[in-house]
Amino acid sequence: MRQHLRRRKGRNMSIYGRKVRLRALEPDDIPHLHRWANDPAIWRLLGGWQFPSSEMSTRTWLDGLATDRQNQRFGIERIEDGLLLGTANLVSIDWKNGTAFHGMMLGASEIRGKGYGLDAVMAVMRYAFDELRLERLDGDIIEYNDASHRLYVGKCGWREEGRQRGWHFREGRRWDKILVGVTRQDYADLIAESDYWAGG
Repeated sequence: MRQHLRRRKGRNMSIYGRKVRLRALEPDDIPHLHRWANDPAIWRLLGGWQFPSSEMSTRTWLDGLATDRQNQRFGIERIEDGLLLGTANLVSIDWKNGTAFHGMMLGASEIRGKGYGLDAVMAVMRYAFDELRLERLDGDIIEYNDASHRLYVGKCGWREEGRQRGWHFREGRRWDKILVGVTRQDYADLIAESDYWAGG
């Protein structure tokens, strides 16, 4: 077991970054998940469409994760105090071809811009490429989400690989879906250049 995968005392294994750990979502998280699922400001930045959801539907969704091995979803927890910051995922895992789709949601607006999102993406990539031995990750970004584009393409080594023009309808107009991806080699090059994990 590599150093960045550790068991938390009394709880399941966690995936560690420098500032955050990724861990299984728990029933205690339901109030946060339910609140974020109904926050229009959060869903404006994400690619999917969301309807108002009940706490019961959040609980049903969470219960369904226990046996789903093709779709892994994690809570992003701040190491220093255990605060749940959001969620990250590796979904549609294709073990034959070594690919998966990745997405992330930071729920607490006051923690954005402080490096937690960067650390979460780096931890997801290290886990995906070093532990699961995947070859590439895919994602997409809605055209106006400049912060996500700066994070993934500007800081985390992902590349813009195409656009689906006018894919999203938001706020009375059409927006492109930006397709992004990162390979195992892209990640290796990023680590060699940035030495991100030095000492951690």
